[in-house]
Amino acid sequence: MDVRIQAVAAAALGSVAFAATAHADATLTIATVNNVQMIEMQKLSSTFEKQHPDIHLNWVILEENTLRQRVTTDIATHGGQFDILTIGNYEVPIWAAQEWLVPLDNLPASFDVKDIIEPVRQGITYKDKLYALPFYAESVMTLYRTDLFDKAGLKMPANPTYDQIRQFADKTTDREHGVFGMCLRGKPGWGENMAYVSTLITAFGGQWFDMQWKPTINTPAWKEALTYYDGILKTDGPPGVSSNGFNENLALFTGGHCGMWIDATSAAGTVYDPKQSTVADKVGFAAVPTGSFTGGPTWLWSWNLAIPASSKQADAAKQFITWATSKDYVKLVAETDGWVNIPPGTRTSSFAYEEYKKAAPFSSFVEQAIDHSNPNGQTKNPRPYTGAQFVGIPQFQGIGTQVGQSVAATLTGAQTIDQALSGSQTAVDRIIRQAGYQK
Repeated sequence: MDVRIQAVAAAALGSVAFAATAHADATLTIATVNNVQMIEMQKLSSTFEKQHPDIHLNWVILEENTLRQRVTTDIATHGGQFDILTIGNYEVPIWAAQEWLVPLDNLPASFDVKDIIEPVRQGITYKDKLYALPFYAESVMTLYRTDLFDKAGLKMPANPTYDQIRQFADKTTDREHGVFGMCLRGKPGWGENMAYVSTLITAFGGQWFDMQWKPTINTPAWKEALTYYDGILKTDGPPGVSSNGFNENLALFTGGHCGMWIDATSAAGTVYDPKQSTVADKVGFAAVPTGSFTGGPTWLWSWNLAIPASSKQADAAKQFITWATSKDYVKLVAETDGWVNIPPGTRTSSFAYEEYKKAAPFSSFVEQAIDHSNPNGQTKNPRPYTGAQFVGIPQFQGIGTQVGQSVAATLTGAQTIDQALSGSQTAVDRIIRQAGYQK
């Protein structure tokens, strides 16, 4: 029997849901990543279910690489396993062009689309339509331990260079006490180690392809970047670095085992939260380091909630994703777990709260980094693609993961840097040629 779901104003959370017709006892299957903010969303979703007693939520929470494999396979085959997907600004325009996602028209005025920071909104827009709603967004920063720097007589510049970072890592490493001067992503994957490595390569003057779509992997710039990456991690990194992705490094840093960590700004809320971090009162931050090339594309990533075209419950799904990305959801997180833990980087209004500014000393830095991010900027030499920590073409999922495996193999000693570069050059050239990019 059909029932009408009414928008309900709740005391704990003002609803921004639509008044829409849905089937009784609709169950939404939500695929999401096992990051702190998404686990929080699952915990708080009981509020949504109380407001919408006829909509039930079934959560599938996966490790990042596994999530990407599962949702890509499902949507490409029209499997219909999921009603809501957690995907990045890499996937949104590509999948929208394939008509794999539901366009998000007629959002309620209370949702306030214009409050979404412009670069974030543009990243999930295709042909002037939104195809996802941003849950959180990030740029990149350098986090470091102020107590270790003080002890070593070091001062972190606001805009450090990679040469300076190498010196700082050497001087803050204390293996006897389980402290490692540098933590970086080493786990293979286009969105794991290659997200960071791609930005490092840009800083050393490199890129993925030239204007004729010829791979530029087996080049001096890539070799210099990977030599730096291998060297700092083998000298100053933790054991088992090739298994460490974002979440593993977050655990290492909050546990007091990293002198420095260069990664997404979304980590800052957890790192500065005394309930989750043993070093919350000993953290400083700076810009991402620069190499021989300054400027160029800058890291911009957003985790977004989207509805696959294969979902039979798009109306109910739209109600949930609007709730989970609303201004009121931000306030709910603040009231429940503290302002430092609100989903960062998506809304201008979030950065305006005095409570957030007080709880999050990094907030102004992050707002500026995201608001002025330029993933479409130029590398040292002209390039035919967009993206900072990824290449905005469908083939990059496979390309980035394959190259990421070779990069990880250099950390374990299974491949030399020269072997990794040569093999990757050949493999990527074959893929991109078969895809028809090269004329």
